Amino acid sequence: MIEIRKATLKDIDQVHDLVNKYAKEELLLPRTRESLVINIQSIFVASEGGEVLGVACLAILGQDLAEIRSLAVSEKAQGRGIGKMLVEKIIEETKNIGISKLISLTYQVVFFEKCGFTIIEKTEMPQKVWTDCIHCPKFPACDEVAMAIHL
Repeated sequence: MIEIRKATLKDIDQVHDLVNKYAKEELLLPRTRESLVINIQSIFVASEGGEVLGVACLAILGQDLAEIRSLAVSEKAQGRGIGKMLVEKIIEETKNIGISKLISLTYQVVFFEKCGFTIIEKTEMPQKVWTDCIHCPKFPACDEVAMAIHL
């Protein structure tokens, strides 16, 4: 039985390994253990039998904007709906906080469209660009697609 829950410190090594596996393939940005520990309150995991099968992080960018980050599902667990469950949990948490717009920068356009997101221009999210993107090695030639869902 898959459980979607907040991450704990015991999950950090598995989360780190999962996220950075995809970072090595340049599908996600790398995360340090330290950054994961500091942001533990915003990390959700999909677990089964103590094993982390998926992860998603919620980053608050402003009063009206949040981002889903570091969404990853282990290869062996793909096709089980875990990514969708994690996105739904992040959407629920975003609504509970009272934020009306959730964004994602992604290569997985079809997946996010199935979750209710639509493609937007990066100019629609200046908080993201000038807070995070400016420090990214891909800036200003980012090839990820900006997507959003209005809640």
